[in-house]
Amino acid sequence: MRGLTTRRALLQVALGGWVAARCGAARGNAVAATAADSLAERARRLLAALHDGAVDAMLTAWPVAGPARTVPASTVPVLRYLPAAGAAAPAFSAGFVSALAAAAPGLAWRRSYTAAQVGAAFLDAYGWTELVGLSGPVPGTTLACGVLLLGPGVSYPPHHHEAEEIYVPLSGIAEWRHGAAPWVTCRPGDVVHHLSNQSHAMRTGTDPLLALYLWRSGDLAQHSQLDPADS
Repeated sequence: MRGLTTRRALLQVALGGWVAARCGAARGNAVAATAADSLAERARRLLAALHDGAVDAMLTAWPVAGPARTVPASTVPVLRYLPAAGAAAPAFSAGFVSALAAAAPGLAWRRSYTAAQVGAAFLDAYGWTELVGLSGPVPGTTLACGVLLLGPGVSYPPHHHEAEEIYVPLSGIAEWRHGAAPWVTCRPGDVVHHLSNQSHAMRTGTDPLLALYLWRSGDLAQHSQLDPADS
């Protein structure tokens, strides 16, 4: 009888530990979702403060506030450049970038391509996380918002997509190109607007690039398409 009582006690301790661990994980996920939701709102306010017509038009599709979605965290190698991007962020974006750095470990960082498509070196210095959209912590069906991070010396090859797109650099100076047009240097706070299916490319210099992006489309599940090499 004493052995049975001991086994019951051990089982209760083990079960209690398992429940505590599960509850702790649930609380951690809830905290991460809340932080990402707050980060998305900070992104919206930053974008609205630009008072840019194209940005304002996109923000009209910003989803109505609702319950945040829990998204499992994941990481990418390019996050090693996030501290440098934060240190170089100007006043208008410094608060957001600091909040992003604090929330980064709990966010889902992704890459859209394979090494066969773009090469291992590009993948090593490229990544993004969605804050609003089909897979982000804030659900959205026609507008996506997130953050792109590129390392120094990276050339993002020409690509296109049906979605209309806006980039707003937060830290770092980079060059953008539309089709065969000349390269244009863009600095933090500039608005880079890509129309639907407009070919575009970008390249970084000596510093990493951190930028907010907006995608607007009725099909947010679409993927960017790399342009043919001879186009």
